[in-house]
Amino acid sequence: MHKLIVIVLFLFLTACASSVSENAISNASTVITDVQVINVRDGSITQKTVVIDSGRIAQLLDKVPEMPDSATQINGSGKFLLPGLAEMHAHIPAPGQYDNRIEETLFLYLSNGITTIRGMLGHPVHLELREQAVNNEILSPRIYTASPSLNGNTIPTPEEARAKVTAYQQDGYDFLKIHPGVPLEAFDELVKTANEVGIPFAGHVPVDVGIRHALESNYATIDHVDGYLEGLVPEEENVNPNENGFFGYNFTPLADTSLIDELVQMSSEHDVWVVPTQSLFDRWFSPENAETLAEAPEMRYMPSSTIDNWVNSKQNLVTDESYNPAQWELFNTIRKKLIYDLQHNGHGLLLGSDAPQVFNVPGFSIHHELKGMLDAGLTPLEAIQIGTLNPAIYFEQEGEFGEIVEGASADLLLLNTNPLEDLSALKDLAGVMVRGRWLSKNDIDTRLEGIAENARHQ
Repeated sequence: MHKLIVIVLFLFLTACASSVSENAISNASTVITDVQVINVRDGSITQKTVVIDSGRIAQLLDKVPEMPDSATQINGSGKFLLPGLAEMHAHIPAPGQYDNRIEETLFLYLSNGITTIRGMLGHPVHLELREQAVNNEILSPRIYTASPSLNGNTIPTPEEARAKVTAYQQDGYDFLKIHPGVPLEAFDELVKTANEVGIPFAGHVPVDVGIRHALESNYATIDHVDGYLEGLVPEEENVNPNENGFFGYNFTPLADTSLIDELVQMSSEHDVWVVPTQSLFDRWFSPENAETLAEAPEMRYMPSSTIDNWVNSKQNLVTDESYNPAQWELFNTIRKKLIYDLQHNGHGLLLGSDAPQVFNVPGFSIHHELKGMLDAGLTPLEAIQIGTLNPAIYFEQEGEFGEIVEGASADLLLLNTNPLEDLSALKDLAGVMVRGRWLSKNDIDTRLEGIAENARHQ
């Protein structure tokens, strides 16, 4: 009997010790207490205390543990915790712009809760930035970077395509960026070589290639929903594909929407993700007044010369004789139908706005993109998923980012209200955490003021 009591006591003490060890908070820990944690897989919400250590989510606890005075405590009571967002069609400035513009652009993404970016026009400097971000040498989102542009000028022949693809893979770019103008033979050699050396390709669909051949070639992503509208024009219309206009706008009256199912099915069969960049169309290509867009508060973070260029670009587009507001409405309606169906019946969507681009300020444009997704019929949860979980799946990084689980990188948004009820909650940040580094709302606002001041002098 005595021996049994000793064994039971030993097991009890061991369990207690284990529990204390598991819940131990180090002096360097950051602890977000009593916060509503959003599960992006199913939309459920549970109250947890989140312990962050060494840049990772160490523990998700049901109760607030005892903590050393030196641990950083963040009161999450009444707030909501979401994984950091991914901007899947971002641009990072190339060297040569004014001092600090690269780091300012990276901060603009962070200031809006974007903790991962996929740069869509690469430069050798971006490879260095990617490593510096990983090593926490710069304050930046996680970076994935495309190669420099592959277009009709850079790869006019199959030989040039093979050479460029091989070189960019060896340089260490994460994927290849395809732009318009690539001849069909050069494209096919690009695809063949990319498959041989093991590098994905993404971006535009060249006119010579067409959407069906592009899908059969297994793009990693098609961006802007490029090529899909042209693919809705029946063959008997016998159109000149080079007269398609802005992403197929000129062919809008000829589009047969009954062909959408075929293209969506092909997208699913070939595992092609789509990055809509709908905000680009809602802002640059819409009939909305350019001067009104230029007065939006977020424009103060861009140099005035950039805003002037954006105004001129939009005014030139909407005053062109081929532009028709009624046709634009139909064009946009078809795009929204494609977006909805690609999300629900295709391989899926990834959140990307294309920024900086006409009236798309880095970071801030993601909110316009989210609105565009709601307008296309996605639910708030689906819109959040395409900016969190889906990018993690795309990059084969589930468990590393994109959801709040133990062991994941501590890329987090602390929100004052529930984004599942209203996505505008994503604009009401209490703070952002990137790889364990906490940026309070005050930290963010102070840095943004400095960026606005610099922009005023450019």
